[in-house]
Amino acid sequence: MKNYRITLFLVFVLSFGVYTACNESRLDLQPLNPTEASFFTEEIDFDRTSLGVYAKLTDFYWFNNNNPIHGFWQLPGDDITTTGTDAYEVFFNLQPAEGRLNTFYRVAYQIVNRANTLLDKINTVKDGVYRTPGLKEIHRGEALFLRGYAFFLLFNYYGTSPVITERVQSTDKTTNPSSKDTELLDQAIKDFTEAANLLPDRWDVANRGRVTKNSANGFLGKALVFRGSYKKSTADFTAAVAAFNKISGLSLVANFGDNFAFDKENNEESLFEFQASQPSFDNVWLSNDFDNNVGSTSAYWGYYENHWSLFGQPYHYSTQKLRNAFETDDPRRAITLQGNDIRKYVARNQYSQSGVASVNNPRILRYADVLLLKAEAILESGGSTAEAIGLINQVRTRARNMNPSGTVPANRNTGEADRNRIMQWIMDERFIELAGEEGHRWLDLKRWHAAGKINLANWDFSSARADARFDVSKNLLYPIPLNEIDLNPNVKQNPGY
Repeated sequence: MKNYRITLFLVFVLSFGVYTACNESRLDLQPLNPTEASFFTEEIDFDRTSLGVYAKLTDFYWFNNNNPIHGFWQLPGDDITTTGTDAYEVFFNLQPAEGRLNTFYRVAYQIVNRANTLLDKINTVKDGVYRTPGLKEIHRGEALFLRGYAFFLLFNYYGTSPVITERVQSTDKTTNPSSKDTELLDQAIKDFTEAANLLPDRWDVANRGRVTKNSANGFLGKALVFRGSYKKSTADFTAAVAAFNKISGLSLVANFGDNFAFDKENNEESLFEFQASQPSFDNVWLSNDFDNNVGSTSAYWGYYENHWSLFGQPYHYSTQKLRNAFETDDPRRAITLQGNDIRKYVARNQYSQSGVASVNNPRILRYADVLLLKAEAILESGGSTAEAIGLINQVRTRARNMNPSGTVPANRNTGEADRNRIMQWIMDERFIELAGEEGHRWLDLKRWHAAGKINLANWDFSSARADARFDVSKNLLYPIPLNEIDLNPNVKQNPGY
């Protein structure tokens, strides 16, 4: 009976194939779904493609069926720890086959590929397709910004992965060689620079959450500070100050906690944030094409809560070093910590109907981050110490003013002339202000080590694990994923792996 059914099926398929092959009237039938050739014929198609580049960021932030990748950037620093043997906490068991390592790498290059596809289509678009003045340039700016952001991440975590700036359309384009030195960061800086000239000053309410000139200039300045740290380049720090000076219309929100509240998103302190939403709800990044896939448009903060253990994972909590770093009565402490627990994003969170997916946007770049980076750039470029200290004090004043009767944290002395001491103030302020956010601490520690400000060879990471072992000759970069090494003979593994 089984063989009979298979025979009937094959006869049907072959007969159908012969019928359609012989029936010339069917040869010119249009595909049921759009093809690439038929899709890019209207302005809205390019807008949807641009949103598709943003949408890929969801794979960095969502719950991912009990396999979120947040530990990849949260655990290596000295602000967050865990009791589990997570490879990004203990380091000694971090291997090229580790799953999150491959996921992050794959998603980053999918962002790059989507951006390159959009850029390719914009370069070859026919006259008359774009009807809105300036929109073609804006779409180009969005693609460049998001590609630059992906390269910025790839540089900071992998260091030597390929720089790909053309759309991959054939197999001979899939074996790009490893990058060298700061080539990934160099390309990110080029992309942010061009994007800043193309993006709008602001978007209307319906499009809030898409990137702007401020977003691009903020990340341009940040990338220049990072390259200045790695290359010990005064010119990069000077250029960073110039980029930061182009940012306008932003301010620190009065309440530090509003930066982590679901109902205070895209506020006056935000330069770029992930747009989380409930499944099937309107989302500026998704063009409403995700239908009802639970969690895929959302963020996830459960690893900061004890209920994360319900999914078989030790939760992430503050290190003793972070708990000791706050001055007594600094209002930011109560917003950042409750006992050992991290409260950012959790205290003022809202879940979607799944009970796991959060609609609370991760803030990727805040104005407070920019102010402290600008203070560092001014200091490292030989600029005014008083101006640099004044920027630190803006951040401290906001914190202090949350408590009407507060006196802590007090302003730093603007008459201080010791640049090493001022640099320590900047490093301390970034630790407190940005703790538990976006892996800022880990990336800061690495670049300060490269600049000779600190020495990670003997650094106290304040890990909850006594067996944690950081090897400065190896662990400053993550390994290139094993899949990439197997598939691309021109990519070389990072030292030590």
